[in-house]
Amino acid sequence: MATWNSRGLRGSVLEEMINRTIESLRDKGLALIQKIPTPITPITIDKQSRHITLAYFDQKSTVDYIGVVQGIPVCFDAKECAADTFPLANLHPHQVAFMTDFEKQQGVSFLLLYFSSRQEFYYMPYSEMMEFWNRMERGGRKSFLISELDPSYYLDVTNDSFLPILEGIQKDLNVRDAGGSLS
Repeated sequence: MATWNSRGLRGSVLEEMINRTIESLRDKGLALIQKIPTPITPITIDKQSRHITLAYFDQKSTVDYIGVVQGIPVCFDAKECAADTFPLANLHPHQVAFMTDFEKQQGVSFLLLYFSSRQEFYYMPYSEMMEFWNRMERGGRKSFLISELDPSYYLDVTNDSFLPILEGIQKDLNVRDAGGSLS
């Protein structure tokens, strides 16, 4: 059983931007996406502040977000990375399995990556994620380099701090419809 202990605001920039974005998409009637809470069992609670200070994860979580975009089921996980190399250990086998099953049900799975040192956001289609995952499973690199990513999937953040998630999904769908790959 994994233990949770607060580690500050790790991932808060990405999560906050996603949360603002999905709220805006809902308000505009374009999508309904929700953050999936990670189920925990509190062990220690600070009685004065009533904050959980130590807890155990109840079970393996699936992905961070799930919902529907104009009739298309979507699920995605959000990951933040400070370096130009993303360790695949940040993805868990149960998450990859869930995304694979989601894809089999005609859903769209993807990762939203935030390279914090560059302040760049990247929409990683399921197919690209699986290329790196399968390479690792075959004994190859256990990470991928930022230089290996398809430049057309970087997300340009607007002045109002919203992530253009729908543009990433649309490009992903266009590639799928064309029967193409990412290259």
